[in-house]
Amino acid sequence: MSGAPDKRDQTMNQDQLLGLDESHLILVGRGPHRLTAATAAAFNDMQVAAAHAGFNLQPASSWRGFDRQLAIWNGKWRGERPLLDAHSQPIDALQLSDEERLHAILRWSALPGTSRHHWGTDLDIYDPDCLPAGTRLALEPWEYEAGGWFADLSEWLEDRMNDFGFFLPYAKPVGAGSGVAYEPWHLSFAPESREQRLDPAALALCLQQADIEGKATILANLDEILARYVTLATDERSST
Repeated sequence: MSGAPDKRDQTMNQDQLLGLDESHLILVGRGPHRLTAATAAAFNDMQVAAAHAGFNLQPASSWRGFDRQLAIWNGKWRGERPLLDAHSQPIDALQLSDEERLHAILRWSALPGTSRHHWGTDLDIYDPDCLPAGTRLALEPWEYEAGGWFADLSEWLEDRMNDFGFFLPYAKPVGAGSGVAYEPWHLSFAPESREQRLDPAALALCLQQADIEGKATILANLDEILARYVTLATDERSST
């Protein structure tokens, strides 16, 4: 093998980090999921290893653009989409103050422009063969924990994902300074994702121009949002 890849090839421009540019992505297999070429290759290798262990490792979600994240955000802010508390129980967004609503949404859903799914280095995974017939994937922690559909897959990933460069950016326990919920389904390809740095000024400009619900509250709290929900110490975890 040649030496380490040139870091310039791994660093995305701000439009790519904000989910506004998808030119750096390729289809995963026959689609519809998209990732960066390096992430897709590493995930394919891990799928092969998982298959040898008896798992059908598949993406449930991969790249997601700014507009898609915006629709999720606005739907939750307006009470049109389900909003969950820290224990995965439904709460009424419209009964919360704007600031309470902001933090309730951010526990489970990224602010548009800050989602790791914008990068093409991150994906949500599951095993469709383990999901009972007629059951919809919920992407809730219990599905991946002891007694859940994907508990064995999670155990395998815990042992093997680092071998392929992947880690859990939202692993538990959540640190006191982070407000993001535990997401055992969310994998990130460390060799690329750890190189990315979102420019707060570019994000602020993007949000100012967007048709986003709660805009004034978001902009007033943007520094705290970045500190609690975006700038993760887990980004720096070793992939070895």
